[in-house]
Amino acid sequence: MTLPRLVVAAAASSAGKTTIATGLMAAFTARGYQVAGFKVGPDFIDPGYHALATGRPGRNLDPVLTSERLVPALFRHGMQTGSPTPARLAIIEGVMGLFDGRLGSDGFGSTAHVARLLSAPVLLVVDAAGSSRTAAAAALGVRDFDRRLNVAGVIVNRVASARHGAELARVFEAATLPVLGIVPRTGRVVAPSRHLGLVPAAERHESSATIDALAEHLATHVDLAAVADLAAAGTRPGRLALAARRCRHAGRRVADGRGAGRTSLHLSLCRDH
Repeated sequence: MTLPRLVVAAAASSAGKTTIATGLMAAFTARGYQVAGFKVGPDFIDPGYHALATGRPGRNLDPVLTSERLVPALFRHGMQTGSPTPARLAIIEGVMGLFDGRLGSDGFGSTAHVARLLSAPVLLVVDAAGSSRTAAAAALGVRDFDRRLNVAGVIVNRVASARHGAELARVFEAATLPVLGIVPRTGRVVAPSRHLGLVPAAERHESSATIDALAEHLATHVDLAAVADLAAAGTRPGRLALAARRCRHAGRRVADGRGAGRTSLHLSLCRDH
């Protein structure tokens, strides 16, 4: 069984990872793909948007709260459950900057760590606001920081104008970084935030409409076929051989609260032996 997959990452928070990842999930789902959405780390808000975009539960992948050994198993479990039909594409949203993990641990639990555990290619979201050539220089630094990773392409986000986008495309081509999308700023898609991050999808009555608009925006400005090809490059087994370990859905909830300020959490258990 092949498991096409990719990790959506950035050099820092607030570059647009959630916007791009959720928009890609929704755009592929609208085109008939069975998409599974994942979030690196324990964040409970972003998976709510992933669930709205895909129609499947949003899942977390966190080697800090579980273990390195269980991340591939939990990933495969998420691909195969949550819907009558197994997913055929996984989009994994990163956390913070690509290499940011537990302090003092050389990046344990980071997006890069999880990408390596899953042998997944990385799609880098580059925030182009206020820059042009420098955006490519920063992306090159991210790509070359850890050669164990496959940073296979970029989506340039928050582009100010057609001229700005053309300059960015030229610069990234010269830097030999494949550009899979040039995404302009838009006022149609607004995801409000607060001190803990985004406002949960369940607290926003307009969330479905926002995700529909986001899917349309991404489909217009991103080469979805190229993104699918990039994900297909992640089908080599790698560490996913570990996913043969027993993993079961517990059939119960850790917490079930509906309404403002609360969310539902689902428990998946894997045997780490």
